[in-house]
Amino acid sequence: MPMPEDTERPPGPQPAPEESEAGQESEVIEFADHPIPSEDELLAAMRWAFEKIELPPAMLETFARHAHLVLERNTKINLTRIVDPREMAAKHYLDSWQATRLMPLLGKRVLDVGTGAGFPGIPVALSEPNAHVVMLDSIQKKIDFVAESIEAIGLVNAEAVCERAEEHLARNRYDVVFLRAISSVRENVRLLRKVRHSLIDLVMLKGPSWSREVRAGEREAERLGFRLDTVWEHELPGELGQRAVLVYRAPGGAGR
Repeated sequence: MPMPEDTERPPGPQPAPEESEAGQESEVIEFADHPIPSEDELLAAMRWAFEKIELPPAMLETFARHAHLVLERNTKINLTRIVDPREMAAKHYLDSWQATRLMPLLGKRVLDVGTGAGFPGIPVALSEPNAHVVMLDSIQKKIDFVAESIEAIGLVNAEAVCERAEEHLARNRYDVVFLRAISSVRENVRLLRKVRHSLIDLVMLKGPSWSREVRAGEREAERLGFRLDTVWEHELPGELGQRAVLVYRAPGGAGR
């Protein structure tokens, strides 16, 4: 699965920058020589991003610890292009965490499709310890990193799985499936067309062009039985842009 990014991609399936057209990872590491900020710098960035939100200090510290792990590994494999501490805190951690304010996840089985470096799965799992979060990606190197991160930060309610989404959902059922900046709304519902009864709520984390995507994918979503239930817009701090959480009720959620 492509890695989450900070900008919207055009409609249609898009290969990740570190992947070739054939789906193979490139050996070119974009940030191999990039300086890595300290955990203290990353923690200061987390406090800035979450300034108006009351979170336990230990959670922000864990976010910073994970961010440091991401940036360390980012010098060896391509995990993210967002490397500025404040931008990373807002666009990866705050944006991922915001979805937990809208979705009640207590006791839910949650799937993060195309998790990349662990977004939104890591912030979601930390925010709701009583949810079980599976982070899924088809690139083994990324899943190896996510698994190491889960162990390093002591997450007991999460696991990392290397598999394609369609194959995994053909055998497993989830309450909530997250898709974060992977592709357009239209392509996302097409991706899940064969396994749409294996989930109840489909949550897409989107950028400022979300309304255009919703309109472009409306007919396809309706044809496949996905109904747009809720849209929640929010602004990232520091003029870093607008984000939206789109909640689609899937055919598997009918009558529930």
